[in-house]
Amino acid sequence: MKVAVLSKRKYIETDFKNPGYSKDFNSKFKVQQTAMKLYLGYVVAAVAMGIGAMADSFPFERLNKTDAVLLVLDMQEGLASLVRDFDATLYRQSILAHSALAKVFDLPVILSTSSETGPNGLLPAEITDMYPDAPFVRRQGEVNAWDNADFRAAVQATNKSQVIMAGIVTDVCTTFLALSLRDAGYSVWANIEASGTTTPLIRDVSNSRMARAGVQIVSLFSIACDLMRDWRATPGAPELFPFFDKYYPAYGFIARAHRNAILNGTILSGESVLPS
Repeated sequence: MKVAVLSKRKYIETDFKNPGYSKDFNSKFKVQQTAMKLYLGYVVAAVAMGIGAMADSFPFERLNKTDAVLLVLDMQEGLASLVRDFDATLYRQSILAHSALAKVFDLPVILSTSSETGPNGLLPAEITDMYPDAPFVRRQGEVNAWDNADFRAAVQATNKSQVIMAGIVTDVCTTFLALSLRDAGYSVWANIEASGTTTPLIRDVSNSRMARAGVQIVSLFSIACDLMRDWRATPGAPELFPFFDKYYPAYGFIARAHRNAILNGTILSGESVLPS
């Protein structure tokens, strides 16, 4: 009878009827182990080369304020109750900030709502008052705004190739339109702070889906700085500091503190020894 036993980390086959018989499989395992290491090394190298190739071929497309249009999509008072992935106060500020981008950079803007006479509700008056003369497409049934002929015509009429957008909810209104725009050949920047949905999980999955399609998922500050490019430009520091002070107070307070320190001409004891 032949029995396989493990002896001192060696795999040995022994025949009890033939005490002199034994077969050492250790060398065979070493060959298999070496082959597996070589295979895994090949896989790791292939993945690394693939990632490197993707990184090398990535085109860094920058926002161009003369080639961009801002979309305010379904940021309706009824739909806002579905937004649970952001604090309500913060989110309200974010959608107003998104809408105001077109003011500071003089961008064409298109407003759109979905079934606003039903539970979805109206756009906040703060937004409609900003743009009383902007194209406003009130969709009566289309979930995906791109399915609406008037909306498509409004976007095409701007003759812009770059779209800055946000909407409620992230996984439906924002994602469906963003993917449709990408399919139609547009470059898309989705403002991650101004699109809201029911849970962080759904937000993350939706943003990942858009990113895989080439949608740039970015912050308000990123959009504003990309459009500005240079503090000395127009619009630049004189226009953007008031904008940030109102909609991005973390940066606004930095500017205020700097201004006050210069106007007061004094520093507190101990500040003079801080590193420059």
